[in-house]
Amino acid sequence: MLRLAYTLLWCLALPAALARLYWRGRREPGYRQHLAERFGRYHDTGDFTAAWWIHAVSVGETRAAEPIVQALLGRDPDARVLLTQMTPTGRRTAQALYARCGERVRIAYLPYDLPFLANRFLRHFQPRIGMLMETEVWPNLIHAAHQAGTPLALVNARMSERSARRYARLGGFARQTFSELAGVAAQTGDDARRLADLGARGPVVSGSVKFDVSVPEESRVIRDGLRDRIGERPVVLAASTREGEEMSLVTAFLAAAPAAALLVVVPRHPQRFDEVAGWLAARQIPSQRRSAPEPVAPATRVLLGDSMGEMFAYYALADVSIIGGSWQPLGGQNLLEACAVGTPSIVGPHTFNFAEISAHAIKAGATLRAADAGDAVAKALALIDDDAHRQRMGAAGLAFCAAHRGATQRTLDILDQLTGAAH
Repeated sequence: MLRLAYTLLWCLALPAALARLYWRGRREPGYRQHLAERFGRYHDTGDFTAAWWIHAVSVGETRAAEPIVQALLGRDPDARVLLTQMTPTGRRTAQALYARCGERVRIAYLPYDLPFLANRFLRHFQPRIGMLMETEVWPNLIHAAHQAGTPLALVNARMSERSARRYARLGGFARQTFSELAGVAAQTGDDARRLADLGARGPVVSGSVKFDVSVPEESRVIRDGLRDRIGERPVVLAASTREGEEMSLVTAFLAAAPAAALLVVVPRHPQRFDEVAGWLAARQIPSQRRSAPEPVAPATRVLLGDSMGEMFAYYALADVSIIGGSWQPLGGQNLLEACAVGTPSIVGPHTFNFAEISAHAIKAGATLRAADAGDAVAKALALIDDDAHRQRMGAAGLAFCAAHRGATQRTLDILDQLTGAAH
């Protein structure tokens, strides 16, 4: 009955979902493109009947999936990967990452979670095995794959206490959904325990594949270009900020930072670039946009990072990074990119989506915890004045990443067992 109710809710929500695509398409035209794919209609697909399929909903998951995709392509010259998203920014990220892969990587939208659409998708691509990245639990899709005999695994899986409580309220419906997953590769022991409690069968702790992401060489070139534009000014990065966080961080920075210091603000979602730029202009805060070609003026206090695919460059540019998503109760964002380039990071009180990784990074000495935006700015400025402490934190971040690599191979081992069992 709950599955039927869930499906009926999806049917009722479809007009609103389409209206939302149209509305968001006013700012981001990509939402109005490839609409047929959201209903399981695909064109120019080529032959993907033996594809590995990975669903990575948006930018973060798409980047997290990169080590798995590259490993699959590298170990088998005939391997082909189907990569699905739900957002145009995720799709563009995938297109940029795999532009040189040609027909070996097919990029498409996953249809809405209705049974007939899930079945249409599976019949069309006939994937050998599917992977859902991190938190993408789609009950009807999982059920359709289970009935079709297509192994579908949840990989690089996260499950916060908050999300686990929400799923637990669904009772048997949730237990059936999680039990129909062919396998689970969890980031941490806590994630594995929560998923098992929800009905997942034998989740394995694989670690986070984000530790295995390599720093693109072009990021260093971009970093050098930005440094030429900025000069020798100290840089504090506010990375992957969410709505409401820019105001508190910018306000705290302007109140405490010396005039020579520069705050680089990179909103998590590109559709908010203009919104943040408008907020800065309305308050007459001296600011510039990264997309503008001119040098950063000495009077500029805030540089708006309005570009896609350059987070490694921003982290490499910064002396200290403040991680967004953790200053509102949103669960935080990935801090491993900062660690991977040796940049000290500061997180806020709300990191429940990355609780264990954040705790381990703090214990390792790569990350500091701050109570609020003012405390974060104060800690960042103190680090800028303390070269030795900053360098120790940077080295700790590099060592932290090095010590936790290997999740990609452990994940592939799990997938190989599933494909072997299915054939």
